[in-house]
Amino acid sequence: MPCPTCSLWRFWSALAGPRAGLPRSLYRTRRTDRMRLTRVARFSCGHRFWDPSLTPEENTRRFGIYASPYNHGHNYELHVTVEGDIQPTTGMVVNIRKVKEDIEREIVQVLDRKSLNDEVEPFDRVPPNLENLIRWIAERIPAPGGAKLRRLRLYEMYDFYSELDLYGEAPMLTLTRGYHFSASHRLHSPHLSDEENQALFGPCNNPHGHGHNYELEVTIGGDADPKTGMLVDIDELDAVVQREVVERYDHRNLNVELPEFQNQNPTSEMLLREIWKRLRDKVPARLVRVVLRETPRNVFEYSEENE
Repeated sequence: MPCPTCSLWRFWSALAGPRAGLPRSLYRTRRTDRMRLTRVARFSCGHRFWDPSLTPEENTRRFGIYASPYNHGHNYELHVTVEGDIQPTTGMVVNIRKVKEDIEREIVQVLDRKSLNDEVEPFDRVPPNLENLIRWIAERIPAPGGAKLRRLRLYEMYDFYSELDLYGEAPMLTLTRGYHFSASHRLHSPHLSDEENQALFGPCNNPHGHGHNYELEVTIGGDADPKTGMLVDIDELDAVVQREVVERYDHRNLNVELPEFQNQNPTSEMLLREIWKRLRDKVPARLVRVVLRETPRNVFEYSEENE
């Protein structure tokens, strides 16, 4: 049974039923002599966010724009990360074929091409959102291939995923949502001479500037809603990020139009720090991490650990 102090799994047990929970073997401390490997699996299934015991208005208040008595579907991608010592006889942490077989048998065959609400327990009574689905997966494969389960990441869309990290004393569940905006900037530090700026930033110091299609990931955590299992109301999160970030920076010249960059160089590092500051106390959940992709090769990350 899960640790009695772990509110996450107390919640899941209450929501899904008495059989839900994770074995104590999943709670462990840091080991520096261990290695991790990840297996990716894919499946497709349908679901709906609708409680027949509620009125249409009550369903809308609970599930927002996603409330509907009719199914919609997703192509899910599941990343299963296990951890263990390298075995001297095989040179492997675990037989990856056995990991694959466990995932296929316990997860893919059960979920693929199914209607979760109608064909898979406990989703006849538990909302089939990412948070609840990833908890269900963790319960079914606590030791894939005989190795320790380290982390699960479940994508519902390429820019919307949940992650369950089992590293440490208790599980940490997070939800990540992606956003996009375009902006231009010129990399030019007021603390350097024109010659020094040109030498340091090269073509990015072009006086006329240049632009990027930025991709932003916002990761939140915290306590789950006792009725839905959700960490956050997605509509509320979207509204905050749209107002505080997208509307502020999209199709703007950062150097010229934004007061926060009047006296500082608008690098992606500085932009991401400003985004963190704007979201930290406004998102309707605990802000865990923000990631900014300036280009496919330049990715910046800022988290609560940096404060």
